[in-house]
Amino acid sequence: MASVIATEAVQTRRFWTLAAIGAVVLALGLGAALVMEHEGHIITGMNNEIVWGTPHVFAIFLIVAASGVLNVASMASVFGQSHYKPWARLSGLLCLAMLAGGLMVLMLDLGRPERMIVAATHYNFTSVFAWNVFLYTGMFAIVALYLWMQLEKRMNRYAKPAGIAALVWRFVLTTGTGAIFAFLVARQAYASAVLPPLFIVMSLAWGMAVFVLVQAAIGGAGEELLRRMRNLLGVLVGLVLYFVVIYHMTNLYFARQTAFERFILLDGGIFPFLFWVGYVLAGSVAPMALVWRPGATPRSLLAAAVLTIVGAFALLFVFIIGGQSFPLEIFPGYEVTSSFRDGAIASYVPSLPEVLLGIGGVAAAFLITLVGIQVLDFLPAEPAALPAGK
Repeated sequence: MASVIATEAVQTRRFWTLAAIGAVVLALGLGAALVMEHEGHIITGMNNEIVWGTPHVFAIFLIVAASGVLNVASMASVFGQSHYKPWARLSGLLCLAMLAGGLMVLMLDLGRPERMIVAATHYNFTSVFAWNVFLYTGMFAIVALYLWMQLEKRMNRYAKPAGIAALVWRFVLTTGTGAIFAFLVARQAYASAVLPPLFIVMSLAWGMAVFVLVQAAIGGAGEELLRRMRNLLGVLVGLVLYFVVIYHMTNLYFARQTAFERFILLDGGIFPFLFWVGYVLAGSVAPMALVWRPGATPRSLLAAAVLTIVGAFALLFVFIIGGQSFPLEIFPGYEVTSSFRDGAIASYVPSLPEVLLGIGGVAAAFLITLVGIQVLDFLPAEPAALPAGK
C-alpha cells in the first residue's frame, strides 16, 4: 500500500513538473507574439517578400502531423489491427492537441488575432483559405466525436463509423492544406498539382514519427507493435521522398521553373544544404536505414522518428521560405528591377520572437496532451512490457 502511494506521489510530482515546464515555454511563446503584435513585424526576419516565416514552418508541421498522427486510430478502428487498438485514444488526443497548437501559432503569426471572429463569420468561397476554416473546425468535431465513441463503453459499437469519418476527413483536410500552396499562383514555386498528395504522405510519415516519440516517452508497447511501427515509418518516409522527387522532376520539366529548381537544389545558399543534408540525407535516407537494417531495435525506431521530424522541418523551411525567397517572374523573358527589389532574391534570417512563437505552439500541444492523459482515460489500461534487449 505504501509503495502504491509513493508511486502516485512520484507521478503527481512528475505531472506538475512537466506541466510547469510546458506552461513556461507556452508563456514565452505568447509573450513573443505580444511583442511582435506591439512592435510590428519589423522586429522579425520577415519582409515584403517573405511574409510567412519560421512560425509558419512550425504551424504547418503541427497541422499536417496532426492529421497523420491519427494513423494509429485508423489502423485500429478502420482496418481492425488489434495491436494499435490500445493506443487509438491517445492518437486522437494528439491530433486535437497538435491541431490546436498549430492553429494557435497560425493565428498569432498572421497578425490581428482579435479579428478572428470576422474570418469565422464572413467567408469568401473563392478562396481556399475559407475552405480550410471548415476543414479545421470539422476535424475538431469529428475527432472529438470519435474519442467519445472510444471512451464511452455503450458507444463503442459506433467507433468504426466514427473512425472511417475521421479517416476520410483527415485526407480532405490535408488535401486542403496542400491546396493552399498549390492554388497560390502568386508564387511560381508552389503552383503544382503534386502538392496535395505530397502533403497527404507527409502527414502520414510525420504523424507516425510524432506518435513514436510520444509512445516511447510513455512506454509499454509490445514487440509486435514496435516492429509494425518500424516498417510503417520506413515505408511512409520513402513515400514522402518519392513524391518530393516527383515534385522537383515535374518542375524541372517546365522551362519556366528551371531557374527556381537550380536555386533550391544548387545555388540557393542555405536552401540546397537544408534540402540535401537536412531532408534527403538526415531526414529520409538515415531513418529508412535505421528501421530497415538487420537487428533494428526500439532505439533505432526512436532515432529514426527524431530524424524524420528534423527532416520535416528542413523540408518545410526550404519549401516555405525558399519558395518565397525566389522572385516571381511577372514578365517572362524580361529583366525587372525597381526600388521595391523586384526580381531580386529575398533574404531572411529568423528572429528570436518567431522561434519562440513556434516553440510555444509545440508547448501548447504538449500541455493539452499532458492534461488530457492526466484527466481522462487515454492510455492503454495494461500496457505490455518491452522484451529485454529490444
